Amino acid sequence: MNQVIETDVVVVGGGPAGINAAIAAGRTGARTLLIERYGFLGGMSTVALVYPWMTFHTMEGKQVIAGIAQEIVDRLQALKASPGHVRDTCGFVHTITPFHPEVYKVLVIDMLKEAGVKLLLHSFVDEVKTNGDHIESVRVSSKSGPITIQAKTFVDTTGDADLAYLSGAPVLQGREADRLTQPMTMKFRMRGVNLNAVKQYMIEHADEFYRKTPVSELPNLPLSAVQGFYKHWKEANLPINRDQVLFFTGPEEDEVLVNMTRVQGLDGTDVEHLTEAEEIGRKQVLMVADFMRSSLPGFEKASISQVGAQIGIRETRRLDGQYSLQIEDVTEGRRAADVIARSGYPIDIHDPKSKGVTAAWIAGDGAYDIPYRTLLPKRIDNLLAGGRCISTSHEALATTRLSPSCMATGQAAGTAAAMSAVSGISPQELDTAALQQRLANDGAILK
Repeated sequence: MNQVIETDVVVVGGGPAGINAAIAAGRTGARTLLIERYGFLGGMSTVALVYPWMTFHTMEGKQVIAGIAQEIVDRLQALKASPGHVRDTCGFVHTITPFHPEVYKVLVIDMLKEAGVKLLLHSFVDEVKTNGDHIESVRVSSKSGPITIQAKTFVDTTGDADLAYLSGAPVLQGREADRLTQPMTMKFRMRGVNLNAVKQYMIEHADEFYRKTPVSELPNLPLSAVQGFYKHWKEANLPINRDQVLFFTGPEEDEVLVNMTRVQGLDGTDVEHLTEAEEIGRKQVLMVADFMRSSLPGFEKASISQVGAQIGIRETRRLDGQYSLQIEDVTEGRRAADVIARSGYPIDIHDPKSKGVTAAWIAGDGAYDIPYRTLLPKRIDNLLAGGRCISTSHEALATTRLSPSCMATGQAAGTAAAMSAVSGISPQELDTAALQQRLANDGAILK
């Protein structure tokens, strides 16, 4: 029998954006339901081991993301599950934020319950029913059979713009010329790493590491990130289209998270492509781990302790919205009258075909504005997007896709969805100034 649930706001996708959207909607006074296909929350931050969170600050160290995202960090710190914001010792950004994913999974459920949010895990949205340009309901497949969920407003935080796509809202994918997307990465953890040996090698061989690595400060900084070992990687000559070693330390003292595998040319919205990507990614994990044990100082006794439950996905579909954030908006640090979030993360494009990463930095005060219009589709009057699938160009997505940015746009989308539902208007009709005031009152940084 097809069950029916009626609510005010439905958030689809329980990653960083969806968690923050649902908490925001619940706190704003709307009956809110969060749907997640896995048996736990966290999205790429947990299921794919995307760690640490990068970044809440500009390159100069000014904090530009706060609100619910910062509250989560504060509560993790109180649980001794995060050191808070620490210096990035590879130097790509000013700060990164390590966290314990298992504690994060539990904490965010507590926060959702505190906000009065209903949660449906092990549930997958596979159909959207519309009436013209209006979503009436979504259908969820589950162990309990199909469930129809009716709501006033809907928030797409699936990462892949699944809800927008199924509703008929215009979506884009990959680069404009060929639709190719940034590569996927199977991340993994290793234990038994002698991080003191790694740090000492970096101090003695600074030329083998990323040019922005703060080597002179390393003796007085806890090691948080390592980018380089260029000579070792080149000599290994593994069949992985990558140009460097990259790993992050923690959560434990002898533990690292390795971000080095690279699966290119496959579509993260195609199940056969995803199947192939999982196979390739896991084989690459074994190759990389063997290389690190045999070649890198400090890894002689290291072993794989965890591999992602699924491959990490940087880019698939995204909304073709009322405004598409462009690379110039980012690099010029442009302001927007309808700003609902800011970010200080630079352009960071993992090339769809070659080995490299294209980086570009932000001018002005080191941050750029994300407009409310990027959350709104060109059609479908009761849908918003948050997180990785907001409306951007391929190049601008290379900054908005990062977890803190996703948390910030998620909070904005959830707040807007709830304000619209409670007021009986569409998100397009919502007074942007009132939304901005509510976000500011809830700790978001908009100036």
